[in-house]
Amino acid sequence: MRFSRPLLALILGQISLHSCMAGVRMSAPLQALHQKLGPGAVGVLMALFAAGPVLLALPAGRMADRYGYHRPLYLAVGLSVSGGLIAALSSQYLAMCAAAMLTGAGTNFGLITIQRTAGRMAVDSTERMRVFSWLGLAPALANFLGPVTAGAVIDHVGFRAAFGVLMLMPLASLLFSRFVPRETPVQTVQAQRAGTSWDLLRSPALRHLLLVNWLHSASWDVHTFLLPILGHERGLSASAIGGILGVFAVSVASVRFVIPFIAHRLTEAQVVAGAMLSVAAIFAVYPFVHSAWLMAGCAGLLGLALGSVQPMVMSMLHHITPEHRHGEAIAFRSMALNMSSTLMPLLFGLAGTAIGAATLFWVMGAAVGAGSVPARRLAPTSGH
Repeated sequence: MRFSRPLLALILGQISLHSCMAGVRMSAPLQALHQKLGPGAVGVLMALFAAGPVLLALPAGRMADRYGYHRPLYLAVGLSVSGGLIAALSSQYLAMCAAAMLTGAGTNFGLITIQRTAGRMAVDSTERMRVFSWLGLAPALANFLGPVTAGAVIDHVGFRAAFGVLMLMPLASLLFSRFVPRETPVQTVQAQRAGTSWDLLRSPALRHLLLVNWLHSASWDVHTFLLPILGHERGLSASAIGGILGVFAVSVASVRFVIPFIAHRLTEAQVVAGAMLSVAAIFAVYPFVHSAWLMAGCAGLLGLALGSVQPMVMSMLHHITPEHRHGEAIAFRSMALNMSSTLMPLLFGLAGTAIGAATLFWVMGAAVGAGSVPARRLAPTSGH
């Protein structure tokens, strides 16, 4: 599959939505700290970015299945712009909380419909791997564009101006949506006859896939959480720790850039199982590494492994669920990941205090290694 104009429009649309949220996610806690609010208030604020997506994921999935791409996108833009507007108009803490929920919900609402539409552009697993690898580059670009833009505006003009600029970013996705074909009623009418969303979880394949994806997400979170702790224990500077995280991010983006060119040689289940075994091995070694360069090497290898999983999971998700219920299946995945991202750092904090960062790496590595067993059973066995 060539890199088409509709696919580019989807990628740019996701960057537009995600950049707004990423910028607000950096700016709102920073403003709270400037107002002398404590870490507890900042923690609640950060958690609210994931609370909105959990609450609205299933409605977003069902709406995407019923109406296609454009109507859910309009709602996603409306939520994101509303969040940015509230933050621009008021610097009160409750306003920041509302902005966090609205921009988080808007970004996720758009992401679900974008991922559903992208999967429908492909005709087989090889094309789906390519599509979702290209699409996987969008968050990395947005996580750079949003915070960098917000930071520059804050330094030169102030917080309200930054939120005003961020508020305008999602509007660009409306321009890009003109290049995404509209779905006909024939393509969406089946969604009206679908059963309840929870019926999808009766599929063993979907349950196994969600478990594997959760382990992948938890591995990502535990690395992000524990690396600063481990680096501090090793006496590394803040810039060194930031550089290690930068190596990880570059590796994730690199593997997603390469996958489209070698997708015809890959099998989803084999890639996922191999990646999970690699993560388990890296986590086993990580606590024994002390120098910044070796830690960067581990982070780079980990980024390659974890970065390869998401395109494979999305490809399999589209294969094992009915075509007219792709949005709902993506919504379940979104709910699981956002709940994990909200709760797991709290659990990591308690576990890290009780057993130490190194032991937590090993426990997570053992869980991921065990998860490679159900991952090997995920080879597609049926079509839509």
